[in-house]
Amino acid sequence: MSFPKYPKYKDSGVEWLGEVPEHWQQIPVWLLFDIGRGRVISHEEILDNPGDYPVYSSQTENQGVMGYLSSFEFEGDFLTWTTDGANAGTVFRRSGRFNCTNVCGTLKPKTPIVSLDYCRHALAISTAYFVRHDINPKLMNNVMAKIRILIPSIDEQSVIAEFLDRETSKIDSLVAEQRRLIELLKEKRQAVISHAVTKGLNPHAPMKPSGIEWLGDVPEHWDVMKGSAIGALFGSEQVPDESVSDEGDLPFIKVGSMSLHSFEIESWDWYVDAAVAQHCNARAGYIVFPKRGAAIFTNKVNIVHRPSMIDPNLMGWEIGPKAVPKFMAYTLKCRKLDELADVSTVPQINNKHISPERFPIPTLNEQREIVEFLDTETSKLNSLTAEAERAIELLQERRTALISAAVTGKIDVRHLVEVN
Repeated sequence: MSFPKYPKYKDSGVEWLGEVPEHWQQIPVWLLFDIGRGRVISHEEILDNPGDYPVYSSQTENQGVMGYLSSFEFEGDFLTWTTDGANAGTVFRRSGRFNCTNVCGTLKPKTPIVSLDYCRHALAISTAYFVRHDINPKLMNNVMAKIRILIPSIDEQSVIAEFLDRETSKIDSLVAEQRRLIELLKEKRQAVISHAVTKGLNPHAPMKPSGIEWLGDVPEHWDVMKGSAIGALFGSEQVPDESVSDEGDLPFIKVGSMSLHSFEIESWDWYVDAAVAQHCNARAGYIVFPKRGAAIFTNKVNIVHRPSMIDPNLMGWEIGPKAVPKFMAYTLKCRKLDELADVSTVPQINNKHISPERFPIPTLNEQREIVEFLDTETSKLNSLTAEAERAIELLQERRTALISAAVTGKIDVRHLVEVN
């Protein structure tokens, strides 16, 4: 859809804004709003003083409620924004009685010439510009106060806000559909892997009980073996921190180097210097996975083909002659690291979790056939997932561009909304 422009424009005096409609004003936030700030609110305080009034944190709209308190600090209609962190500059509309944590700023209108719905969209574009260009990525109150908003008449603000709410709702619905598709593709991927590595590719193969809950029945001619019989587990060697850098001869693998969506190492960013490398027992052709911390829940499993070292947060598994490494990588991903780990305190996986665990072992030829089948099927699913992710990216770009064009007056949407 193409949109008309306004009849007359003037220079805004701001490079990134360019020309704006002649009758629009530029007004700093401090003239339009009383600016406030949330306070430090702990989970303990919420547990000690439960009530009906929400506590908003810096998260997204659907995840923003941290809990509920018996008292409130803000009442009425407000805009809030996230002052720092990953969501810095995100703007929300809040109503009623509520509380905010210390990473939220608050804006309460002090003039009737502003529409909160319009200003929410307008500020989202301005704050995104500030964060994107590192002018002040923390966007504290003093920075927010100086941001100028383009202000048309209150009636025009309402029309623009109604148009944007309607159009962005359509885009958000399309994004939600793509996200649901991605979740379905992930479930399908996991189901395909699980069935292939536990039941095989022959639907008519006679089955037998494995005696293991997560495996169930397996083909009659398969073995079920302990992890210690399949391969040798190993940890990291002592490598001084100062000996690891972004240059060197021997790769040093960290959790951040690993890929989530494939078995290949995603990036080779770290190396051990030559003086230390010559005393290290470098290995190749092994499976690597996280052994402690939150990284276990990512279920990252990679295969390392190059001689390399691993850091203390990782565990390696050298697969013996009875199994194909990639088949075991698929099987380990199917088993799920977090279900193997001890998560009572700090999540961790040690030899004691893998060595006694029993895994299905088809013949070597069957393992290779299953790997070939899964490589083909997961590649198809990965392609569909990538298409959906790209669609989301394009839709979000379209959403931002539409909001930006409307709140900076590059398009005139007044004729697209019915005025009561």
